[in-house]
Amino acid sequence: MASMRSRSTKKPGGAVRAPRRPEVNLPELRASAEAPAPDGDYDGVEFEGADLSRTDASGARFLECGIRNCSLDEARWERARLLDSVLEAVTGAGTDLAGAELRDVELLDARLGGVQVHGARLSRVLVRGGKIDFLNLRQSRLLDVTFENCVLVEPDFGGATLERVAFPGCVLRGVEFSGAQLTDVDLRDAAELDIAGGIGQLGGSAINSAQLMDLAPAFAAELGVRVVG
Repeated sequence: MASMRSRSTKKPGGAVRAPRRPEVNLPELRASAEAPAPDGDYDGVEFEGADLSRTDASGARFLECGIRNCSLDEARWERARLLDSVLEAVTGAGTDLAGAELRDVELLDARLGGVQVHGARLSRVLVRGGKIDFLNLRQSRLLDVTFENCVLVEPDFGGATLERVAFPGCVLRGVEFSGAQLTDVDLRDAAELDIAGGIGQLGGSAINSAQLMDLAPAFAAELGVRVVG
């Protein structure tokens, strides 16, 4: 396992395209009178402080919605579409968003575990603050995604496509990149970076010089190079 903590260092040369941030301007929202349902259509709705555990919102569409201080334990939201929406201080374990679409979404100060987001599409998404354990993004497509000042424990990007993705201020523990395709992925400002697998997939990413030194043994092992003396 390759592990490092970033140190103060100048960024290396070479342009790295930064991810575009979401532009979410919510209108005045109306409170939801009921929990979301399969294939439901929610426009300008706010879910505040609700227990949405074990709800089934598979195939539902959320447009310009606010989901705040809600519990999402074992919620089944497969193939849901979250567009121009904000999720803030949500909690839960086993939330299922497999095959979902998130576009122009802010996920703020979440505390989630075992989230299934495999096969999903994320575009212009900001994940800021909070902690997410065992985030499953296998086979997902991430375009213009920023993880900022959050803790990700064993996130799995196996087989995923990442383009213009950045991790400023993040603690990344046990990251899995096996089979992933990376383009303009910026790891330079990660507060901590621990790669569990797929170090050979880091082509297309940017790291800083201190990280390069820390990763050298892992790169050598990946290439089968023996360092003697």
